[in-house]
Amino acid sequence: MLFAVSALDKPESLDLRLATRPAHLQFWEENDAALVLAGPYLGADEKPCGSLLVVKAESREAAAALMEKDPYAAAGLFQSIDIRPWNWALKRPEDI
Repeated sequence: MLFAVSALDKPESLDLRLATRPAHLQFWEENDAALVLAGPYLGADEKPCGSLLVVKAESREAAAALMEKDPYAAAGLFQSIDIRPWNWALKRPEDI
């Protein structure tokens, strides 16, 4: 099952995001089978201020457990994380 994950950074946390980014990228490289797509939200200043991910997991609890292991989450970067079941209806990779 697919889950859309919307994670918003705590205010004034860009330095923490940048310092943790290499570990975050490595984590998702190691968990590539669970990652469908990902990228940062950008603020008005065009600097990262959160993350959008789509992950494959057996359940919402499994998706949440995976997100807890993300170095960004482990470092306390996120102010909030919202995880919702998601159905990829249009522009699926096989449609591109």
